Amino acid sequence: MQVKNFEMSEDLEEILPVPQGYKLLVACPEIEEKTEGGIIIANEYRAKESTASIFGRVIEFGEDAYGDPDKFPSGPYCKPGDWVIFRSYSGTRFKVKGQEFRLINDDTVEAVVEDPRGIERA
Repeated sequence: MQVKNFEMSEDLEEILPVPQGYKLLVACPEIEEKTEGGIIIANEYRAKESTASIFGRVIEFGEDAYGDPDKFPSGPYCKPGDWVIFRSYSGTRFKVKGQEFRLINDDTVEAVVEDPRGIERA
C-alpha cells in the first residue's frame, strides 16, 4: 500500500491536542488514491487500511511518556519526528483538518523505521 508522506503545517500545529500522561500524539499518513501502476484504490478499502494502520509519525509526548525507569530501563523507544510501527487498531483516532492522528500509549510503539513507504500490514 502506498502512503503519502506526512508534513506538519503551522495551522495544524496550533490546534492539535496536547497529549497527557503516558500518551504519544502520532500523525497517520494518508493512503494514496492510486497504486504506482495507476490503478484507483476504492475509498472503502482506503478507509479500512487507514483504520487498521500500523505506523505513524511521532509528533509529541505526554509529560509521563517513557518516564518509568522500571518499564523503560533503556529510555524512550522513540523521539518526536520518528516514524514508528505500533499495534493495529491501537489508540484513540481523530482527525484535524482532514488529517488523521492517534493518541497511543508509550508502550504501544514496537519499532522505529526510517521510511514507512512500502511497509504494509499483513
